[in-house]
Amino acid sequence: MKKKALILGVTGQDGSYLAEILLEKGYEVFGLVRRSATGNTKNIRHLLDKIKLEAGDLADAPSLYRIIQSIKPHEIYNEADQDHAGWSYHVVDYASDITGAAPGRLMEIICQTDKKIKYFQPLTSNMFGQAEGDSQNENTPLKPQSPYACAKAYAWMLVRYFREVHGLFASTGIFFNHESPRRVEEYVTRKITKAAVRISMGLQDKLLLGNIDIRIDFGYAKDYMEAAHSILQLEKADDFIIGTGEIHSVREWAEEAFRQVGLDANKYIQIDPKFFRPGGTASLRADATKAKKTFGFKQTLTFKELIACMIAQDKEDAENEIKIKKC
Repeated sequence: MKKKALILGVTGQDGSYLAEILLEKGYEVFGLVRRSATGNTKNIRHLLDKIKLEAGDLADAPSLYRIIQSIKPHEIYNEADQDHAGWSYHVVDYASDITGAAPGRLMEIICQTDKKIKYFQPLTSNMFGQAEGDSQNENTPLKPQSPYACAKAYAWMLVRYFREVHGLFASTGIFFNHESPRRVEEYVTRKITKAAVRISMGLQDKLLLGNIDIRIDFGYAKDYMEAAHSILQLEKADDFIIGTGEIHSVREWAEEAFRQVGLDANKYIQIDPKFFRPGGTASLRADATKAKKTFGFKQTLTFKELIACMIAQDKEDAENEIKIKKC
Protein backbone atom coordinates (compact mmCIF):
# COMPACT_ATOMS: atom_id res chain seq x y z
CA MET A 1 0.00 0.00 0.00
CA LYS A 2 1.31 3.45 -0.93
CA LYS A 3 1.91 5.93 1.84
CA LYS A 4 -0.44 8.91 1.70
CA ALA A 5 0.81 12.42 2.36
CA LEU A 6 -1.19 15.62 2.72
CA ILE A 7 0.68 18.84 1.94
CA LEU A 8 -0.83 22.11 3.06
CA GLY A 9 0.52 24.94 0.92
CA VAL A 10 1.29 22.64 -2.00
CA THR A 11 1.31 25.51 -4.55
CA GLY A 12 4.14 27.38 -2.82
CA GLN A 13 7.89 27.07 -3.13
CA ASP A 14 8.32 24.51 -0.35
CA GLY A 15 5.10 22.60 -0.92
CA SER A 16 5.78 22.10 -4.63
CA TYR A 17 9.30 20.76 -4.05
CA LEU A 18 7.98 18.48 -1.32
CA ALA A 19 5.29 17.12 -3.66
CA GLU A 20 7.96 16.24 -6.22
CA ILE A 21 10.10 14.53 -3.59
CA LEU A 22 7.22 12.47 -2.20
CA LEU A 23 6.03 11.40 -5.65
CA GLU A 24 9.55 10.23 -6.46
CA LYS A 25 9.47 8.17 -3.27
CA GLY A 26 6.23 6.47 -4.30
CA TYR A 27 3.75 8.40 -2.15
CA GLU A 28 0.15 9.16 -3.03
CA VAL A 29 0.16 12.95 -2.65
CA PHE A 30 -2.75 15.22 -1.74
CA GLY A 31 -2.55 19.00 -1.58
CA LEU A 32 -4.75 21.51 0.21
CA VAL A 33 -5.53 24.59 -1.88
CA ARG A 34 -7.15 27.81 -0.63
CA ARG A 35 -9.68 29.68 -2.79
CA SER A 36 -7.17 32.49 -3.38
CA ALA A 37 -4.55 29.99 -4.57
CA THR A 38 -6.66 28.02 -7.06
CA GLY A 39 -5.43 30.13 -9.96
CA ASN A 40 -1.81 30.05 -8.82
CA THR A 41 -0.68 26.56 -9.73
CA LYS A 42 2.48 27.53 -11.64
CA ASN A 43 4.78 25.61 -9.31
CA ILE A 44 2.75 22.39 -9.56
CA ARG A 45 1.50 22.64 -13.14
CA HIS A 46 3.72 19.70 -14.11
CA LEU A 47 2.27 17.65 -11.23
CA LEU A 48 -1.46 18.27 -11.67
CA ASP A 49 -2.02 14.86 -13.24
CA LYS A 50 -0.11 13.17 -10.42
CA ILE A 51 -1.46 14.77 -7.25
CA LYS A 52 -4.96 15.28 -5.89
CA LEU A 53 -6.04 18.74 -4.78
CA GLU A 54 -8.50 19.37 -1.96
CA ALA A 55 -10.26 22.68 -1.26
CA GLY A 56 -9.82 23.98 2.26
CA ASP A 57 -8.27 26.65 4.45
CA LEU A 58 -6.13 26.75 7.58
CA ALA A 59 -8.62 29.22 9.02
CA ASP A 60 -11.50 26.75 8.60
CA ALA A 61 -11.32 23.83 11.02
CA PRO A 62 -14.31 21.93 9.48
CA SER A 63 -12.61 21.80 6.07
CA LEU A 64 -9.40 20.52 7.65
CA TYR A 65 -11.30 17.86 9.59
CA ARG A 66 -13.21 16.79 6.46
CA ILE A 67 -10.05 16.46 4.36
CA ILE A 68 -8.04 14.57 6.98
CA GLN A 69 -10.93 12.26 7.82
CA SER A 70 -11.52 11.54 4.13
CA ILE A 71 -7.93 11.07 2.98
CA LYS A 72 -6.61 9.33 6.09
CA PRO A 73 -3.01 10.38 5.37
CA HIS A 74 0.00 8.75 6.97
CA GLU A 75 1.88 12.05 7.03
CA ILE A 76 0.84 15.72 7.09
CA TYR A 77 3.22 18.52 6.14
CA ASN A 78 2.01 22.01 7.06
CA GLU A 79 3.78 24.21 4.48
CA ALA A 80 0.96 26.77 4.51
CA ASP A 81 1.00 29.91 6.60
CA GLN A 82 1.54 33.67 6.46
CA ASP A 83 5.26 33.26 5.91
CA HIS A 84 6.46 36.80 5.21
CA ALA A 85 8.01 38.49 8.25
CA GLY A 86 7.74 41.98 6.76
CA TRP A 87 4.08 41.56 5.85
CA SER A 88 3.24 40.27 9.34
CA TYR A 89 3.78 43.74 10.84
CA HIS A 90 0.67 44.85 8.94
CA VAL A 91 -1.52 41.77 9.57
CA VAL A 92 -0.78 40.87 13.18
CA ASP A 93 -4.09 39.11 13.87
CA TYR A 94 -3.98 37.09 10.63
CA ALA A 95 -0.35 36.08 11.13
CA SER A 96 -1.05 35.05 14.72
CA ASP A 97 -3.97 32.87 13.67
CA ILE A 98 -2.73 31.24 10.45
CA THR A 99 0.93 30.89 11.42
CA GLY A 100 0.57 30.32 15.15
CA ALA A 101 -2.85 28.91 16.04
CA ALA A 102 -3.61 26.85 12.92
CA PRO A 103 -1.00 24.17 13.74
CA GLY A 104 -2.92 23.62 16.97
CA ARG A 105 -6.12 23.08 14.96
CA LEU A 106 -4.39 20.53 12.78
CA MET A 107 -2.89 18.58 15.65
CA GLU A 108 -6.18 18.61 17.58
CA ILE A 109 -7.88 17.12 14.51
CA ILE A 110 -5.17 14.46 14.34
CA CYS A 111 -5.91 13.64 17.98
CA GLN A 112 -9.61 13.28 17.13
CA THR A 113 -9.15 11.24 13.96
CA ASP A 114 -5.98 9.14 14.07
CA LYS A 115 -3.07 9.62 16.44
CA LYS A 116 -0.85 7.50 14.21
CA ILE A 117 -0.66 10.32 11.62
CA LYS A 118 2.80 11.90 11.59
CA TYR A 119 2.86 15.70 11.54
CA PHE A 120 5.59 18.07 10.32
CA GLN A 121 5.66 21.75 11.23
CA PRO A 122 8.19 24.09 9.58
CA LEU A 123 9.53 26.86 11.81
CA THR A 124 11.85 29.79 11.17
CA SER A 125 15.23 31.12 12.25
CA ASN A 126 13.42 34.45 12.76
CA MET A 127 12.31 33.05 16.13
CA PHE A 128 15.85 33.64 17.39
CA GLY A 129 15.63 37.34 16.48
CA GLN A 130 18.27 39.23 18.44
CA ALA A 131 20.08 36.07 19.48
CA GLU A 132 23.55 36.31 20.95
CA GLY A 133 26.43 34.08 19.94
CA ASP A 134 27.97 32.98 16.66
CA SER A 135 25.30 30.38 15.73
CA GLN A 136 21.97 28.97 16.81
CA ASN A 137 20.97 25.42 17.68
CA GLU A 138 17.82 23.74 18.98
CA ASN A 139 18.45 25.07 22.50
CA THR A 140 19.13 28.73 21.68
CA PRO A 141 16.74 31.10 23.54
CA LEU A 142 14.06 32.72 21.41
CA LYS A 143 13.95 36.50 20.93
CA PRO A 144 11.45 37.06 18.08
CA GLN A 145 11.26 40.53 16.53
CA SER A 146 8.16 40.26 14.32
CA PRO A 147 4.57 38.99 14.64
CA TYR A 148 5.51 36.22 12.18
CA ALA A 149 8.39 35.07 14.36
CA CYS A 150 6.22 35.23 17.50
CA ALA A 151 3.55 33.13 15.78
CA LYS A 152 6.13 30.52 14.77
CA ALA A 153 7.37 30.37 18.35
CA TYR A 154 3.79 29.66 19.46
CA ALA A 155 3.51 26.94 16.82
CA TRP A 156 6.67 25.35 18.21
CA MET A 157 5.23 25.32 21.72
CA LEU A 158 2.03 23.73 20.41
CA VAL A 159 4.01 20.98 18.67
CA ARG A 160 5.84 20.21 21.88
CA TYR A 161 2.57 20.23 23.82
CA PHE A 162 0.86 17.75 21.50
CA ARG A 163 3.99 15.60 21.36
CA GLU A 164 4.60 15.45 25.08
CA VAL A 165 1.03 15.55 26.43
CA HIS A 166 -0.92 13.71 23.73
CA GLY A 167 1.84 11.49 22.34
CA LEU A 168 1.60 12.67 18.72
CA PHE A 169 4.45 12.09 16.32
CA ALA A 170 4.86 15.81 15.77
CA SER A 171 8.21 17.14 14.58
CA THR A 172 9.63 20.46 13.48
CA GLY A 173 12.30 21.76 11.16
CA ILE A 174 13.65 25.15 12.18
CA PHE A 175 14.47 26.41 8.71
CA PHE A 176 16.93 29.19 8.06
CA ASN A 177 16.38 31.20 4.85
CA HIS A 178 15.88 28.89 1.88
CA GLU A 179 15.59 30.12 -1.68
CA SER A 180 14.96 28.77 -5.17
CA PRO A 181 13.72 29.74 -8.64
CA ARG A 182 10.21 29.27 -7.20
CA ARG A 183 10.64 32.03 -4.61
CA VAL A 184 8.15 34.86 -5.17
CA GLU A 185 9.55 38.35 -5.73
CA GLU A 186 8.11 39.66 -2.45
CA TYR A 187 11.27 38.17 -0.95
CA VAL A 188 14.47 40.16 -1.31
CA THR A 189 16.49 37.34 -2.86
CA ARG A 190 14.13 36.90 -5.82
CA LYS A 191 13.54 40.63 -6.04
CA ILE A 192 17.29 41.06 -6.55
CA THR A 193 17.88 38.28 -9.09
CA LYS A 194 14.85 39.33 -11.12
CA ALA A 195 15.92 42.98 -11.09
CA ALA A 196 19.48 42.11 -12.12
CA VAL A 197 18.22 40.21 -15.15
CA ARG A 198 15.62 42.81 -16.12
CA ILE A 199 18.12 45.66 -15.82
CA SER A 200 20.60 43.75 -18.00
CA MET A 201 17.87 43.38 -20.64
CA GLY A 202 16.70 46.98 -20.49
CA LEU A 203 13.38 46.17 -18.82
CA GLN A 204 14.17 48.01 -15.57
CA ASP A 205 16.54 50.81 -14.59
CA LYS A 206 17.05 50.54 -10.80
CA LEU A 207 16.51 48.38 -7.72
CA LEU A 208 15.15 49.74 -4.43
CA LEU A 209 16.21 47.88 -1.29
CA GLY A 210 16.22 48.29 2.48
CA ASN A 211 18.98 47.10 4.82
CA ILE A 212 21.48 45.34 2.58
CA ASP A 213 24.09 44.79 5.30
CA ILE A 214 22.08 42.22 7.25
CA ARG A 215 23.81 38.82 7.09
CA ILE A 216 21.74 35.72 6.36
CA ASP A 217 22.17 31.95 6.16
CA PHE A 218 20.92 31.18 2.61
CA GLY A 219 20.12 27.60 1.54
CA TYR A 220 18.35 25.73 -1.27
CA ALA A 221 14.65 25.08 -0.62
CA LYS A 222 14.60 21.59 -2.14
CA ASP A 223 17.31 20.43 0.29
CA TYR A 224 15.14 21.62 3.18
CA MET A 225 12.14 19.67 1.91
CA GLU A 226 14.30 16.54 1.70
CA ALA A 227 15.09 17.22 5.34
CA ALA A 228 11.39 17.56 6.20
CA HIS A 229 10.71 14.10 4.78
CA SER A 230 13.73 12.60 6.55
CA ILE A 231 12.59 14.03 9.88
CA LEU A 232 9.23 12.23 9.65
CA GLN A 233 10.96 8.92 8.87
CA LEU A 234 12.84 8.88 12.18
CA GLU A 235 11.78 6.52 14.97
CA LYS A 236 11.19 9.40 17.36
CA ALA A 237 9.64 12.83 16.81
CA ASP A 238 12.00 15.72 17.45
CA ASP A 239 13.09 19.26 16.51
CA PHE A 240 15.93 20.03 14.10
CA ILE A 241 17.81 23.12 12.93
CA ILE A 242 18.14 23.14 9.13
CA GLY A 243 20.62 25.53 7.51
CA THR A 244 24.01 25.80 5.84
CA GLY A 245 26.08 27.36 8.62
CA GLU A 246 27.35 29.90 6.10
CA ILE A 247 26.21 33.53 6.12
CA HIS A 248 26.30 36.26 3.48
CA SER A 249 24.94 39.80 3.48
CA VAL A 250 22.12 40.91 1.21
CA ARG A 251 24.73 43.18 -0.36
CA GLU A 252 26.84 40.11 -1.25
CA TRP A 253 23.78 38.41 -2.74
CA ALA A 254 23.09 41.47 -4.89
CA GLU A 255 26.70 41.88 -5.98
CA GLU A 256 26.90 38.24 -7.06
CA ALA A 257 23.55 38.36 -8.88
CA PHE A 258 24.54 41.45 -10.85
CA ARG A 259 28.00 40.02 -11.50
CA GLN A 260 26.41 36.98 -13.09
CA VAL A 261 24.67 39.21 -15.64
CA GLY A 262 27.75 41.33 -16.25
CA LEU A 263 26.76 44.41 -14.22
CA ASP A 264 28.00 46.33 -11.16
CA ALA A 265 25.26 46.22 -8.51
CA ASN A 266 26.39 49.49 -6.93
CA LYS A 267 25.39 51.41 -10.05
CA TYR A 268 21.75 50.32 -9.85
CA ILE A 269 20.86 49.82 -6.17
CA GLN A 270 19.15 52.60 -4.23
CA ILE A 271 18.40 52.38 -0.51
CA ASP A 272 14.80 53.23 0.38
CA PRO A 273 13.92 53.64 4.09
CA LYS A 274 10.39 52.32 3.49
CA PHE A 275 11.85 48.82 3.14
CA PHE A 276 13.43 48.85 6.61
CA ARG A 277 11.55 46.73 9.15
CA PRO A 278 10.51 47.93 12.63
CA GLY A 279 12.32 45.02 14.26
CA GLY A 280 15.64 43.64 13.08
CA THR A 281 17.40 40.35 13.64
CA ALA A 282 20.98 39.49 14.45
CA SER A 283 23.24 37.73 11.95
CA LEU A 284 21.71 34.28 12.31
CA ARG A 285 23.82 31.24 11.43
CA ALA A 286 22.51 27.68 11.59
CA ASP A 287 24.20 25.03 13.68
CA ALA A 288 22.72 21.97 11.95
CA THR A 289 25.00 19.49 13.72
CA LYS A 290 22.08 17.51 15.11
CA ALA A 291 20.42 17.11 11.68
CA LYS A 292 23.71 16.11 10.06
CA LYS A 293 24.41 13.46 12.68
CA THR A 294 20.84 12.15 12.93
CA PHE A 295 19.83 11.80 9.27
CA GLY A 296 22.73 13.10 7.20
CA PHE A 297 21.38 16.49 6.18
CA LYS A 298 23.54 18.20 3.55
CA GLN A 299 23.34 21.06 1.09
CA THR A 300 23.57 20.42 -2.65
CA LEU A 301 24.08 23.96 -3.99
CA THR A 302 26.68 26.55 -3.06
CA PHE A 303 25.81 30.21 -2.52
CA LYS A 304 26.83 31.13 -6.08
CA GLU A 305 25.15 28.07 -7.61
CA LEU A 306 21.87 28.92 -5.87
CA ILE A 307 21.94 32.44 -7.28
CA ALA A 308 22.78 31.06 -10.73
CA CYS A 309 19.71 28.79 -10.65
CA MET A 310 17.49 31.74 -9.86
CA ILE A 311 19.14 33.94 -12.49
CA ALA A 312 18.53 31.25 -15.11
CA GLN A 313 14.80 31.19 -14.34
CA ASP A 314 14.61 34.98 -14.31
CA LYS A 315 16.27 35.13 -17.74
CA GLU A 316 13.66 32.75 -19.11
CA ASP A 317 10.86 34.83 -17.58
CA ALA A 318 12.31 38.08 -18.96
CA GLU A 319 12.70 36.60 -22.44
CA ASN A 320 9.04 35.52 -22.37
CA GLU A 321 8.05 39.02 -21.25
CA ILE A 322 9.90 40.50 -24.24
CA LYS A 323 8.19 38.06 -26.60
CA ILE A 324 4.77 39.01 -25.25
CA LYS A 325 5.49 42.72 -25.69
CA LYS A 326 6.32 42.10 -29.33
CA CYS A 327 3.01 40.36 -30.01
